[in-house]
Amino acid sequence: MSENRPRPTPGPTPRKDSDPLNYVVDRRKVMFGLSFGAMAAAGTRHLDTSFGLSSPDEVVAGAVEDLAETSDTPITTEPRAFGEAPAADTPFDAPVLDESARLAPGQSADVVFTGGRIIDPETGFDRVANVAIVGNQIVEISDQPIEAARTIAIDNKVLSPGFIDILSYEPNGYGEWWKVADGVTTNVGMHGLRFDAGEFYNEWTNAGVPINFGGAVHNSFVRQQAASLEISQSPDPAQLQTIGAAIEAQVRLGFLGIHTQPEYTTGVSPTELLDMGALAGRLNVPLCVHARFSDNQAPGVQAEAVTELIDVARKTGCHVHIEHINSTGGTGRMAEALGQIENALAEGLRMTTCMYPYGFWATYLKAARFDNWQEKYGISYDSLQVAGTNERLNEATYQQARDVNALTAAYAIPEADLDLGIQAPFMMIGSDAILERPHNNHPRATGCFSRTISEFARRKGLISLPQALAMMTVRPADLLSISSPQMTRKGRIQIGADADISVFDPLTIQDQSTIENPAQESIGVEYVFVNGTEVRNPDGNVTTALPGVSITSQLV
Repeated sequence: MSENRPRPTPGPTPRKDSDPLNYVVDRRKVMFGLSFGAMAAAGTRHLDTSFGLSSPDEVVAGAVEDLAETSDTPITTEPRAFGEAPAADTPFDAPVLDESARLAPGQSADVVFTGGRIIDPETGFDRVANVAIVGNQIVEISDQPIEAARTIAIDNKVLSPGFIDILSYEPNGYGEWWKVADGVTTNVGMHGLRFDAGEFYNEWTNAGVPINFGGAVHNSFVRQQAASLEISQSPDPAQLQTIGAAIEAQVRLGFLGIHTQPEYTTGVSPTELLDMGALAGRLNVPLCVHARFSDNQAPGVQAEAVTELIDVARKTGCHVHIEHINSTGGTGRMAEALGQIENALAEGLRMTTCMYPYGFWATYLKAARFDNWQEKYGISYDSLQVAGTNERLNEATYQQARDVNALTAAYAIPEADLDLGIQAPFMMIGSDAILERPHNNHPRATGCFSRTISEFARRKGLISLPQALAMMTVRPADLLSISSPQMTRKGRIQIGADADISVFDPLTIQDQSTIENPAQESIGVEYVFVNGTEVRNPDGNVTTALPGVSITSQLV
């Protein structure tokens, strides 16, 4: 379940082998991005030189403590240096996806961007260059002038692949425009969408959307509609067959993967989860899971939830993507959770995860997540804030808010968790939200991607700008390309790639949204092109442009 929407009850470049996300684990560099790296930076803990931590949970806890002590330290490099491309000390070598798409000699482009810092996270290309578009494709990247019908000077700006929101929701004719302002060009609801894929894709293809769209089949809806199960009921063997057949039908109608959420749909048994994994493996689509436990209070703790998902990947061979690990699976134990995944990758399993860059989650007060919330999360009333207000709750106002089932944010995610998670080489960014009227949303709906750059790359300096962009572009593109060949052309600035482009000022890009008012555009994103069509410029969104296309599975 989304943590902010009601539901009906029901680093390193990846190696391209059979799985586009077969990340190579170099044991000499395995500390990168995890608590291991934090401890090395702190210089206060001993590290095993082979793999993982040298001692048990006390060392993990110590690593998080060390990082928490320094996590507010601003970036120490000169800000201007953050915005500049590295010195060009090698011959110019443009990244190429499809040589046949290259601009022919004497041919004029439709649009050329000149003088910007061009970053392609997949290849590591990072230098000042000119980028040309013809139709919906990038056709040239050069340090020489390019003739074009339109020239856009972007000196001192960054041109990157358009951001891909891996964990959003269905377009609604409104919220996707706020994502455009945040640099997003593809909006994918891998947290599960409505029951019928054909209906979903037909509706939004006919309506028109500014950005690309797609999503996963929602196991909870299928259980309810195909098998008449309540959220707490587990299926019998016949019902499991019915659920599996219905899910397969939806993937064959276009959905990109399978989503399940055992924390909210409590009747999803380990057997059912394995069944979903086997189906995902057979169909060659990712299994995206909101893990079973979000706290560390017995009888079910987060370590068990992550272990369960690793076991699914091991037993079924499917690619398991753990949704928003900062709020489910890794809260208060991020170093350990990332270590579990790193060990799974070293074993050869297919796994990734994502996070949103905020220290609070949000859901409705009557949701199961708020059962025994003080004990589970170690917070009190003043750690809760109702969406749309600027006031923290107390015992009396909490009861009033619960009576109306108010969407409420809980400040329950340690900052150190975010600082560790953002550095993992298998991490992606996913908002888990899309803005809806009347703006009763988590601010991640509108500021998620700008915040990743401004907070963790520019201010804290925990990751480089290319690393920040990788987790918002090529990594999610590769995850989705497991099921959709369309995504091999997205998330990249390469000759032959789709012209999904974001241009932003690296020194000013910043989220503006808050819990009180999430309907605030990010600043610093100047141009956004989707499939070669301009949907944002320095004057704002071009609301007449609707060039987004459906992203569907290869089984359609």
